Amino acid sequence: MSVTIEQALELIYKNTPLKQTKILPIEQALGLILAEDIIATHNLPPYNNSAMDGYAVKIDDAKRNVTVTHTIFAGDDSHEILVSGKAIKIMTGAKIPEGCEAIVPAEDTTPSDDGVRFAELKKGQHIRLCGEDIKSGDTLLHSGDKLQAHQITLLASQGISHIKVYKKPQVAIFASGSELKMHFETVEDSYQLYNTNAPALKARCEELGCEVDFIGTARDDLEDLKQHLKSALDADLIITSGGVSVGDADFTKEVFGSFGMQTFFDKVEIKPGKPTTFGRIGDTAVLNLPGNPFAASINFELFGQSILLAMSGANEKYLTSIDAKMQEAYKLRAGRRTLVPGYFNGTSFKVLDKFAPGMVSPLASSNAYIMISEEASLIEKDSTVKVLPIRFGFNSEVKVDLITI
Repeated sequence: MSVTIEQALELIYKNTPLKQTKILPIEQALGLILAEDIIATHNLPPYNNSAMDGYAVKIDDAKRNVTVTHTIFAGDDSHEILVSGKAIKIMTGAKIPEGCEAIVPAEDTTPSDDGVRFAELKKGQHIRLCGEDIKSGDTLLHSGDKLQAHQITLLASQGISHIKVYKKPQVAIFASGSELKMHFETVEDSYQLYNTNAPALKARCEELGCEVDFIGTARDDLEDLKQHLKSALDADLIITSGGVSVGDADFTKEVFGSFGMQTFFDKVEIKPGKPTTFGRIGDTAVLNLPGNPFAASINFELFGQSILLAMSGANEKYLTSIDAKMQEAYKLRAGRRTLVPGYFNGTSFKVLDKFAPGMVSPLASSNAYIMISEEASLIEKDSTVKVLPIRFGFNSEVKVDLITI
């Protein structure tokens, strides 16, 4: 069944099972998806405290000499009451004494014979109020949020030690093709190739936070393919490359069908990668990719990532794009939705000079791609395109100005 890209993505999100959950210490939860809402049980700060090293004072004592009685340090269980004509030296983070109306920084005071003197202050200056950051009862995090470093900070601020998260996707990968050899084997250059798809897909899934099993390389043989598939059935997602076309030795569809795979689509109106297939065996999702290396990798970026996002439990589960200007005009043949690799430098996108479905190098040379409408035959220079990231951080090979004017 041939489908459009939009239909394919809709079928993926509709038919991909959600991952199971488990309880983990917060130290082990980085990068995982939260499976519960987190409600604050403590105010932050838990008490009014000083934002500066300085003096706790009364506003009416401005421009007067005040006597410094003693010092409150952070962590002191202070119960002092501040009265007019007095000041209490106080350290950053220390509890504000009752009666204090402002904190004057030490550098803004002038020593006097019996204490210090300070200019006028605004009431509440340099006082961090109880609950001004987080109030007890606030919803801090929602189920489906990704736990990154600063989300871990929120959990730690509430004394939370364990949380419920979605398990990492378990992915099993194998390639098929009697001509394929692994990189640690010897190839006959006249009729054999190194298996580049399986190592690339394994590494990419690991980059995306999956736990991955490499099942091996299957020969173009029904029994060998069946053995590889049996070894992969306990995964959440099986990814294969090769054997999905219509050649005499393309047995992948037949083998997966013999295991009862429900196929949701087996062709996509896309270039490259038309024979990309998505289905399910029980609760295990299946993505059969073409054997051509570039076609396999670029289709994984679109469909494989979408499957992983659909099963992840994440709220932010859809691919998105960044608008950029085309550095140069690009001509292509209209008629099919086309995935085109290139390089995004933070402001503009340049299509790679050389790429084809069977090539290995294009995605190593690119960090993004664009999806061009089947109606387009020319993307003009400086036109706006929607860039989909493959791999990029907002870093540069040259020093740039980071200041907003």
